[in-house]
Amino acid sequence: MDWENKTIGFAMCGSFCTFKKALDALKILTQTGANVIPIMSEMSYGTDTRFGKAEDFRRLIKNITGNDIIYTIKDAEPIGPKNMLDLLVVLPCTGNSLAKIANGIADTAVTLAVKAHLRNQKPVLIAVSTNDGLGGAAKNIGALLNYKNLYFLPFSQDDCVKKPNSLVADFERLPEAALAALEGRQLQPVLGF
Repeated sequence: MDWENKTIGFAMCGSFCTFKKALDALKILTQTGANVIPIMSEMSYGTDTRFGKAEDFRRLIKNITGNDIIYTIKDAEPIGPKNMLDLLVVLPCTGNSLAKIANGIADTAVTLAVKAHLRNQKPVLIAVSTNDGLGGAAKNIGALLNYKNLYFLPFSQDDCVKKPNSLVADFERLPEAALAALEGRQLQPVLGF
């Protein structure tokens, strides 16, 4: 794969507990030589949490990618009409964003980026990270598994004893899952790693 000729969107939703691992995945993705465009939901862009300050995460993301962050609906809208991306990765993707994507709701920079990118019939790779993946979000994951041009980073339960409904993607498999999505195939196994 000639990564240097690829432009990849890297969209982050508000699963703040996974942000440090997400930044590690982002670093690995940029090391492929692809041009990586960061996208953040408004909540993830501007919220300080016990996991870190929003300003610190924004600075790190910009330093890793060398690109400005898209974080408004207005700035995400051109992704489709300008055919800006070869692949869009949503990592981490919360249960809230899964529900919106599954139901065609585009009210954040991330969900609009997905909608805009899918209009070009190009791949979207979702890295699920939700405490209700085997609960309320399960129906949305099931629906999205059947969508054309939508792929999942392999995922499993992250703590089956303390959080039995919680699912998290294997962020370390991002490069091979991205390659598979660009080739139009789902990396297997989807469940368990």
